[in-house]
Amino acid sequence: MFHRRPCSYRSLRLTVAAFAATLAGCALNPFSNDQPAPQAAPERTPASIQPAAPQAAAAPVYGGPVVERVSEPVPLSADAPDEYVVKVGDTLWDIAAAFLRDPWFWPEIWYVNPDIENPHLIYPGDVLGLVYIDGRPRVTPIRASTYRLSPQARITPLTQAVTSIPYSAVSAFLSSGQVLEKNQLNDLPYLLEVRGDHMMAAAGNEIYIRGNGNDVLGSRYNVVHVGDALYDPDDNRLIGYQGIFVGEGTLRRLGDPATVALTDTSQEAVRGDLLVPETAEVPLSFYPRTPSSRIDGRIIHVVGGVTQIGQYQVVVLNRGTSHGLAVGDVLTVYQAGETIKDRFGGGSVTLPEEEAGTVMMFKVFDRIGYGLVMEATQSIHVLDAVRNPS
Repeated sequence: MFHRRPCSYRSLRLTVAAFAATLAGCALNPFSNDQPAPQAAPERTPASIQPAAPQAAAAPVYGGPVVERVSEPVPLSADAPDEYVVKVGDTLWDIAAAFLRDPWFWPEIWYVNPDIENPHLIYPGDVLGLVYIDGRPRVTPIRASTYRLSPQARITPLTQAVTSIPYSAVSAFLSSGQVLEKNQLNDLPYLLEVRGDHMMAAAGNEIYIRGNGNDVLGSRYNVVHVGDALYDPDDNRLIGYQGIFVGEGTLRRLGDPATVALTDTSQEAVRGDLLVPETAEVPLSFYPRTPSSRIDGRIIHVVGGVTQIGQYQVVVLNRGTSHGLAVGDVLTVYQAGETIKDRFGGGSVTLPEEEAGTVMMFKVFDRIGYGLVMEATQSIHVLDAVRNPS
């Protein structure tokens, strides 16, 4: 039985049969049947830093394990709208948060309207409606934007669609947010010598490098200085090293050694610095969901080196694909309880943990994962715990 909220949706003609067919076709993932946007051939990245689970452009970067169905209706936000007009700059997280108390339950209420061309994607100008089917809330496009209806829409890259996280929030990761895995140090090219009478190199200088393999002219690198070691706080195993961003450069001459021209630097490059091939293989369109495995980890590093972490900052966790973590997984951050002196009963006592925010994973390797802080209700710090949402 189909019930509407007390508002008019003249253009909406949805049936339970269509709903069942839609679920069978998209497996709760509104992006599962869409082809990813055409991408340039990725530049070479050392095998040691490739994720354990392939995330190539041809693979369904929106996918992952199907969310576990909940037996009770998903709690709506206290001020969930009847209709929502998608705005330029919106992310999927923003839209989910407008309707839901817990945005990661978005797959539970998304309903594909078969009357909308390319209904799995959401574009600015689309009107989303909140309806009820069999007593359960559903969100569906009820009116398409002029963008969808224009002939140009068919040839416009899918990157025009609403993404899960803002590109600007992870741009720092793309250029400087590098954690070097321990087995990576021997695989990366390194700065052998600075051309000319220089002890150090800066933007405008050329450097000689070794170990660049089969890279082609024009290949771009991030120059990284090896910083402090990073240990897993749970078992004290060495995970890797902080990669301190030095600058960027372009391969100008092949050979052994090869020549790289530094185009931009934030500090001097010195002998022994490593060169990490630039890569833009960060999917921005994926679906927020709870992890399929039990995750119990901690924040071990924050990109940018700040001590207190807020919204839209990138953090590194001591959990990765080997622990069951995947792109799109949402985790709750727990602020560690302070240990204080009991002035009345004697001794000391550790205060309980408190929820401090939410992190969504956007890049996952074998033993580490990069997450974006989506919400921060309290100050978040390195060594705070991260677990499955309750």
